[in-house]
Amino acid sequence: MPKESLLPILFHLFRQYGYDGVSLSKISEATNLGKASLYHHFPGGKTEMMSATLTYSQQWFEENVLQALTKDAPPLDRLQQMCDRLNELYGAGEQPCLLATLTVGSAHSAFRETVKGRLERFVGAIAHVLQQSGLPPTLAQQRAEDAVIALQGSLILSRGLDSPAPFKRVIAQLPQGLL
Repeated sequence: MPKESLLPILFHLFRQYGYDGVSLSKISEATNLGKASLYHHFPGGKTEMMSATLTYSQQWFEENVLQALTKDAPPLDRLQQMCDRLNELYGAGEQPCLLATLTVGSAHSAFRETVKGRLERFVGAIAHVLQQSGLPPTLAQQRAEDAVIALQGSLILSRGLDSPAPFKRVIAQLPQGLL
């Protein structure tokens, strides 16, 4: 099995169970590979698997979410496309955020800078669209941060309530609400 074909499986496992909750046994079972084969693909073990998964997810995020925000289109259209892609990424509120799982446990210190950088980039991309729509920089930054707070909070609430309704509501209202 090529290493690249393992990344979607790892992405699913790490976002479902978190870094500490995913054991090599669980990965072996999900991939149908023995531990020796896993170490062949990822000599650095679980940390290397997580790093590769972050690279994989970042590439998807860049191509689908961040590119939507940088297109030559009206701000509302770009924000709507961002929300459409996020809705896809999070399975309409049924799937957790990989970055959120890396803010707790032993993963926090190991991946703190990566998580911080990705969140800053996301907030910055939203703020840039809002500035282009005419908002002053400080207000654009605050609204962009509020957008990420709403998205992440709605994912947590949706999982806690076992209902995607809060996430769906945020996704539906967010583009217009930001402007």
